[in-house]
Amino acid sequence: MGRFPRLRNRPPYLGAIGASGNAPKPALPLATRRARLARDPRFCHDLGRGTLSESIESRLQALGLDLPNAPAPAANYVPALVAGGFLFVSGQLPMENGAVAVKGTLGDGVDLADGVRAARLCLLNVLAQAKAALGGDLVKVARCVKLGGFVASTPAFTDHPKVVNGASDLLVEVMGETGRHTRFAVGVAALPLGAAVEVEAMFLLR
Repeated sequence: MGRFPRLRNRPPYLGAIGASGNAPKPALPLATRRARLARDPRFCHDLGRGTLSESIESRLQALGLDLPNAPAPAANYVPALVAGGFLFVSGQLPMENGAVAVKGTLGDGVDLADGVRAARLCLLNVLAQAKAALGGDLVKVARCVKLGGFVASTPAFTDHPKVVNGASDLLVEVMGETGRHTRFAVGVAALPLGAAVEVEAMFLLR
């Protein structure tokens, strides 16, 4: 036997046993940590649990906007999926009344104002998909974690961030600080159905 005896059947604690001989507490399950994060006032909607869903839709109505029906997927994928305490929403097009409302290419026939409008429509469809995936209960949303924006554009067009701001700004308007998110905004040669913009999102759930 060496100087230090081998510890047998040591429980899976994080960290070493302290000088007092007391073992540190085991790590909380991931789901518990996420639930605590979702209740943390630094990260949650300031109106509190039970009011976020009503707040989103009431704020939309105050802006003269309504959530559309969640569009059916255009190909072989699911429009939204809950996994690991998060809600992932597939890319949404600027659908309005069952059709793509803003088609074309930024920098070639579609101006910045139309691009911003397209991004806002995309965000409305993102929220509609989120509501449908959560059984009509947006109160389960703790915050937006990430938005991704794709802009159909010419090589010379460089205002992709301004276009996707249409979605980002609207999300902050209706969710407050919990609507602030990480993001990417990129240009592409073309998008499905000729759409000018596509937006996807990731939300943390309670």
